[in-house]
Amino acid sequence: MAIEQRTTHVLIIGYVWPEPRSSAASGHVMQLIDCFLEQGWQITFASAATEGEHKADLAALGIDEVAIELNNSSFDVFISELQPDVVLFDQFLMEEQFGWRVEKHAPNAVRVLETSDLQSMRHARHHQVKELLKGQPDGDLSDYFAMPRCELFSRMATTDMAQREIAAIYRSDLSLMVSDMEIELLTEQFGLPASILHWAPLLVHHVPKQAPGFEERTHFLTIGNFRHAPNWDAVLWLKNSIWPLIRQQLPSAQVHVYGAYTPPKAAALHNPVQGFHIMNWAEDALEVMSAARVSLAPIRFGAGIKGKIIDAMTCSTPTVTTPIGAEAMHGDLPFPGAIAEDAQSLADEAVRLYTDRTRWEQAQQEGWQVLQARFRFAPHCKTLIERIEQIRGDLAAHRAANFTGAMLRHHQHKSTQYMSQWIEAKNRSV
Repeated sequence: MAIEQRTTHVLIIGYVWPEPRSSAASGHVMQLIDCFLEQGWQITFASAATEGEHKADLAALGIDEVAIELNNSSFDVFISELQPDVVLFDQFLMEEQFGWRVEKHAPNAVRVLETSDLQSMRHARHHQVKELLKGQPDGDLSDYFAMPRCELFSRMATTDMAQREIAAIYRSDLSLMVSDMEIELLTEQFGLPASILHWAPLLVHHVPKQAPGFEERTHFLTIGNFRHAPNWDAVLWLKNSIWPLIRQQLPSAQVHVYGAYTPPKAAALHNPVQGFHIMNWAEDALEVMSAARVSLAPIRFGAGIKGKIIDAMTCSTPTVTTPIGAEAMHGDLPFPGAIAEDAQSLADEAVRLYTDRTRWEQAQQEGWQVLQARFRFAPHCKTLIERIEQIRGDLAAHRAANFTGAMLRHHQHKSTQYMSQWIEAKNRSV
């Protein structure tokens, strides 16, 4: 009699409950979920976070939702009973919090870290930009944009966040990186083995073949979750420095600024007389993106890849951005829009794209080429599943080859475990 094969069970431990229409990070988690569901895998999503107002309906996808607690041994009972085959940690903080518990109570589960981006890189760049712009909000950042990876490494390497984040990558069986540039940084500068890293960028199911044309579109657009520091900085730079230069050349131009969780300080920037419109959250981001002629993404710091630029390419909308915004987006292909480093150059490129139909249509075509070459769902899903299955098939050997990870698990998990148990005991005594 044939033995029935057990369905692969994936536990995702979310930093937040996913809101794919609010952030690219949540969108990426949902893309991974789509990939797992295509395999017929069973999924449980657990989080200690409060549900947000734009939370995805996971139950409608057949996904079990479980509320868990930080620093609480109730998780030990939960994971012991569940015994998943794969555990996906959404960001390194979840690996720090729950990784030792998973290893102890579900030791045969493949532990996968969804990094979203290298947070330590983003924070190091943020700190540097603040230093360079002190007292000069539109200062020259050309040397910063041209910074070689070895200097970026030296700025990151001594920070507490980098040491914690990279330790979590070592402790995991596999870490998903949305940026191939970050893989190069980790392997070339930090010396991580390529065997524990996997390129899994933001993905698109379909590459468009046609879209609204140049004459059918109007206005500029910028979009991004206001809780994400690089987005807020970009909006301020746009409002105070770049947009006035665009309006000098296009006096009737308008820019529509969309973003989830708009704070009062952002709403205060609304100024229709200047053509600067704060539009709050977009019910359908792709719809408003498809109606715009040019997307503006003046990002001065950050990491990973930019969901707003993927969305723009999906909507056939050219983008004007900085070298940080374009990083890891287009590989060796032309960028679908324009890249500039200062306010005047960004404004000039934006005006050129907005008014030059030939250049605009060329950028639109370049976006389709980039999507086809780098971000298609099917091939990336296939290679991810193959990589996970390969590790599952020889998990002991895979872990034995990562001695640094084993050493860090031994020491770091002990300190994390004891701290968590101390907090739990302290909470019980209150």
